[in-house]
Order: sequence, then structure tokens, then C-alpha cells
Amino acid sequence: MEQSITIRIAGQDYPLKAKTPEMEELMRTAAENINQKLAAYDAKIRGRSLSDKLTFVSLNETVARLQLEKKLKDLEEKVSVLHRVTESYLDKTEK
Repeated sequence: MEQSITIRIAGQDYPLKAKTPEMEELMRTAAENINQKLAAYDAKIRGRSLSDKLTFVSLNETVARLQLEKKLKDLEEKVSVLHRVTESYLDKTEK
């Protein structure tokens, strides 16, 4: 069931729709993480615009996502190799 929610990022409210309670929780957690990272940039790089800080947050989050995608791909390849090795072993033991 879709639910209307409001999240706040950088002092601005955004009305959104969450399709599931899990999605609502993820959206709220994401907004909280963004706000925490913005606060860290506020302390670190004073004098930069909100737009610049949001750009840094976006860049860092995208780099992190790409790293995770690469790790996932590497793990999928390892699982595939292990599956082939296991299948080969089982074929040999059945004979």
C-alpha cells in the first residue's frame, strides 16, 4: 500500500510516496545519511554553496555504489567458479 511521506533534506521538505514500509524506512534513512554528510561538509568546507556540498555528497555516494557493484560482480564470478567446481566434483563422485 502506497503511503505519503515527507522527508527533509538540507532544510527542505519533500513530499514523496513510499510503496512499502521497507521503502519508507530506506527513504528516511537515506535522507538522514544525506543530512549527516552535508553537516560534515559544512564543518569541513565552509563557504561552499549548498549545491557544491550536494554535488560532493552525490559524487561520494555514486563512487560507493560503483565500488559495491564491482564487488558484487566479483563475488558473482567467484560463486560461478565455485558452482562449476562443485558440479565437477559431484559429477566425479557419482561415477
